[in-house]
Amino acid sequence: MARDTVETHFIQAVATLETGAARDPASPIREGTALTGERCHALYWRQLDSRLLDIAARWLREQDLGFYTIGSAGHEGNAAVAAALRPDDPALLHYRSGAFYLTRSEQAGRLPDQGVRDVLLGLTASAEEPIAGGRHKVFGHPDLAVIPQTSTIASHLPRAVGVALAIERARALDAGQAWPDDAITVCSFGDASINHASALTGFNTAAYATHQGQPLPILFVCEDNGIGISVRTPKGWVAAAARRPGIEYFAADGCDLADAYDTAQRAVSYVRTSRSPAFLHLSTVRLMGHAGSDVEAAYRTQREIRADLARDPLLRTARLLVEAGVTTPEELLKRYELSREHVLRIALETTRSPRLASAKEVMKPIAPRHADLIAKISPVAAESRVRVKAFAGALPETEQPMTLAQSINRTLADALAVYPEMMVFGEDVAKKGGVYGVTRGLQKRFGGSRVFDTLLDEQSILGLALGAGVSKLLPVPEIQYLAYLHNALDQIRGEAATLSFFSQGAYPNPLVVRVAGLAYQKGFGGHFHNDNAVGALRDIPGLVVAAPSRPDDASAMLRTCLAAARTQGSVCVFLEPIALYHTRDLFDAGDGGWLAPYAPPARWAETHVPIGRARSYGDGRDLTIVTFGNGLRMSLRAAVRLTQEGVSCRVLDLRWLAPLPVEDLVRAAELTGKVLIADETRHSGGVSEGVVAELVDAGFQGQIARVTSADSFIPLGAAADHVLLSEEEIEEAARKLLS
Repeated sequence: MARDTVETHFIQAVATLETGAARDPASPIREGTALTGERCHALYWRQLDSRLLDIAARWLREQDLGFYTIGSAGHEGNAAVAAALRPDDPALLHYRSGAFYLTRSEQAGRLPDQGVRDVLLGLTASAEEPIAGGRHKVFGHPDLAVIPQTSTIASHLPRAVGVALAIERARALDAGQAWPDDAITVCSFGDASINHASALTGFNTAAYATHQGQPLPILFVCEDNGIGISVRTPKGWVAAAARRPGIEYFAADGCDLADAYDTAQRAVSYVRTSRSPAFLHLSTVRLMGHAGSDVEAAYRTQREIRADLARDPLLRTARLLVEAGVTTPEELLKRYELSREHVLRIALETTRSPRLASAKEVMKPIAPRHADLIAKISPVAAESRVRVKAFAGALPETEQPMTLAQSINRTLADALAVYPEMMVFGEDVAKKGGVYGVTRGLQKRFGGSRVFDTLLDEQSILGLALGAGVSKLLPVPEIQYLAYLHNALDQIRGEAATLSFFSQGAYPNPLVVRVAGLAYQKGFGGHFHNDNAVGALRDIPGLVVAAPSRPDDASAMLRTCLAAARTQGSVCVFLEPIALYHTRDLFDAGDGGWLAPYAPPARWAETHVPIGRARSYGDGRDLTIVTFGNGLRMSLRAAVRLTQEGVSCRVLDLRWLAPLPVEDLVRAAELTGKVLIADETRHSGGVSEGVVAELVDAGFQGQIARVTSADSFIPLGAAADHVLLSEEEIEEAARKLLS
């Protein structure tokens, strides 16, 4: 449906309206509604501005001055939802939420032109746009509690549920609160998105929490225009899909401002007072097609298009005002033309504003990382009496040397003692203490508000973490196995890692995701419990991927990740090698070579491990073996045998898979001139590819070889030995390189 058609129909229809008997503007716009004439009039102007922004977007695109033309035409009834909420209620919005955004902007005391200009600056990719700075067209503003979302498939719903949980949980944690105590979360999306797995995760998690008696103040708003691009949503499907135990259902005609306003008021009141979730189903229409390039006539009949025009929410609000005598058709049409000219003038002005001018400018908000600040915060420990209480008098530095699992456990306890906003959660992490006992005892020490079990769904776990992080808490979720992370990777890639980028750092997103992973686990079979695929993590801009092998490194690196998350909002994946969790020996049974003492707080500063710094073993001059994870233990064992053959080796543990420790890598390589990369991940898409590329880019002139696991899933039992990197293969590759 072309904009000309929509505009022409609106103008012609308004001209035929008949002015009714004048009502008091302070009285209801019609019988049976709480919407006053005065309020209706004010919301109409925001609806009109939203419509004119869609027209401006298409005009800009036609002039090759704008970019993103997906619009809100037909959805302007969402202004009523904004009117029912407070400007400090966190909002995660659908991409057709123009009228909501403009109404929220005005609620916050801003001039109408400010909201209009925000959107136009986004449409023209201006560096002055207040949330994304020209990086994308999103609705968002730090002063309006509108968290930017680029989702078209409801991937923001799990985070929205997390924000609602965080509103309630922050009080229990006695931590800093990002939102008022009685705030509620609103999350809007389209009817097609209701079918996506991430949407189902959001609904299910909300219902699950309510079923257990947990408060969860969230309003789901489905703006149902009956069609997803060209695919029709079956009639009655949204209403049927929305009805879930523990989620109250409300429905309204989103094209009728009075009905939408009254129903939104009831829904918001229900959520705010009961602290329980609700689903608001707004029936809308879609005008001007899915986006600017969409030709609706290819898949919709003229009869359907005319039916949507007749339900135009802007026209129906105009009719409300005229029939109530609040205004006249002539006044509306005059204001329409003046407003249209005004919005297009602002649009033209925004095309002259600065654009992002360099890669540095574009990438600035991806991963702000101040090493000095992280180094300063990382050694912070709780005061002695708090630590004594947290560890029941038995401080970890007084214990015997620890395994990797024990070291992580004690580090988490130390962090929980000093950071009241920190939460540890996931499947089986509380009473059981995790499948491998890594979190054992933490719930008993710190309580169920800070260490708790979740439902079995990785999208839900990460969504809760994302909502908590943006709400100024410090979430440390556990994903039980690396293979399970792939079930929900978009929560890391599309939600966690992008938020800083699309908000210019206005909404920090602190996150430390603990993941039990990698292979070589004995007696626990198959590729779901032995997964060596990390390629999908390493290509996410700004993501920190830590891969500690030894207990002392794990402790120091976990403190670093927590400090980076807390101070810079870093998103970190802390990859823990399962096969090394309880390993004690290095060379011979009983040698205790894989144990390490727990460093006391007085030594945390000197043992701090910066992000992107490797660790070197040995001072050999013949060969550098570069490795990580399980490969470190295998390489150290192989290096001893090679030394016995007269080969002088050094082993470099990368420790960080993203960003790679390039400076340490190049230095270690140049010391020997020969580099063997022992990579337990796959030959294709594995870590070694990045290591080779970094060496080549740095101008390394020596010899490079690599030995990896096969491009295979990991089978059950001893068959795994045929496809996984082995010590023997490392030795053989070393000899070949040296020959």
